[in-house]
Amino acid sequence: MDFDMNNLLQQAQAMQEKMKKAQEDVAKAEVTGEAGAGLVKVVMNGRHDVKSVAIDDSLMGEDKDMLEDLLAAAVNDAVRRVERQQQDMMKGMAGDFPFPPGFKP
Repeated sequence: MDFDMNNLLQQAQAMQEKMKKAQEDVAKAEVTGEAGAGLVKVVMNGRHDVKSVAIDDSLMGEDKDMLEDLLAAAVNDAVRRVERQQQDMMKGMAGDFPFPPGFKP
């Protein structure tokens, strides 16, 4: 079976450019993490920067420890969502690349 190295290098370069664009898109994308059935929401971008925090007014009378726990849970949920989004992007990118015969990513 013939193997065209120049073609593979061109495809690798195109894939690298496509991946860079996808990474930029993921960094800009925003996800919302939630806790307490949506009473606490954290919006985070793909670089894990927290863009906003929303706390339902009904929680303002609660104790500080509970509010801190809900905020931490919402941040953790947002982090997991960002990571899942990035993993999905990487899976899609690997599926597009024409690996040489016999090579498994």
